[in-house]
Amino acid sequence: MNNKIVLIGCGNVGMAYAYALVNQKVYVDELVLIDINKEKVQGEAMDLNHCQAYSPSRIKIRVGDYTDCKNAKIVVIAAGTGLNPGETRLDLITKNSSIFEGIIKNVMTNGFDGIFIVATNPLDIMTYITLKYSGLPKNRVIGSGTTLDTARLRYILSEKTGVCPKNIEAYVIGEHGDSEFIPWSNVNIAYKKLNEIITEEDMNQIENDVRNSAYEIINRKGSTSYGIGMCLVEITSAIIENKNVILPVSSWDKENEICISTPAIVNKHGVKEKIYIPLNEEETKKIINSINVIKNAILVTIK
Repeated sequence: MNNKIVLIGCGNVGMAYAYALVNQKVYVDELVLIDINKEKVQGEAMDLNHCQAYSPSRIKIRVGDYTDCKNAKIVVIAAGTGLNPGETRLDLITKNSSIFEGIIKNVMTNGFDGIFIVATNPLDIMTYITLKYSGLPKNRVIGSGTTLDTARLRYILSEKTGVCPKNIEAYVIGEHGDSEFIPWSNVNIAYKKLNEIITEEDMNQIENDVRNSAYEIINRKGSTSYGIGMCLVEITSAIIENKNVILPVSSWDKENEICISTPAIVNKHGVKEKIYIPLNEEETKKIINSINVIKNAILVTIK
């Protein structure tokens, strides 16, 4: 199996991912684009190929179909209906779950035996559906989870403290949605006590800003794309290069039988290990709430 990626869904998120992939040195040999809008996706492939003279690595980019999934290392799903102003991620369940059932069936009947990366909302539910319909080992179905929320958190903390975001140890966990939260008791910024750097009022404001970032962006420009595109490349790179890097992806939680975001070690096998952050009493209540939100959504979606 070569380092071939199939991207299903070439809208704003899918193409932000493809463009970010071309612009970074990720060891991908081939990128195959699949979308219901054949004319548009052909134009996208042409446009991306015209970047090759200046891109850091050479990737064969072309339009394909589900038969290309057979020997793919990774299938990335960014297909489905996006958020409209005023909607929450959970509002997309009915529309996107029916779309996913057909997509997964087409991928699997063509002999796919690699790793799924899911980017479609509601993220944790779509990751669960992918796992259920694919029948793949649980470590090989990964949702982008709270990687983007975590990136937003680290950016805001960096702006607040002046510390490089790459040197801030902080995660958003739980549902990729309105019940997500920041376990502040585990945040590490330059090995200083958090209350020496930011106030409780700051924490509340930051958590609110992180949770509502997507809605704010959608209200202004109609969709989010660049941030999630970069996050998907980070997950792709972790798999392709066997990095054993820690990322807050959505993956199978055995105890609760759902997919939910916690930090996890990601490598060539997918999720090598799920990491459970020690939580205080208040944070424990928040994770239980998030678990229940996801469970209830699954009950509504899958009869």
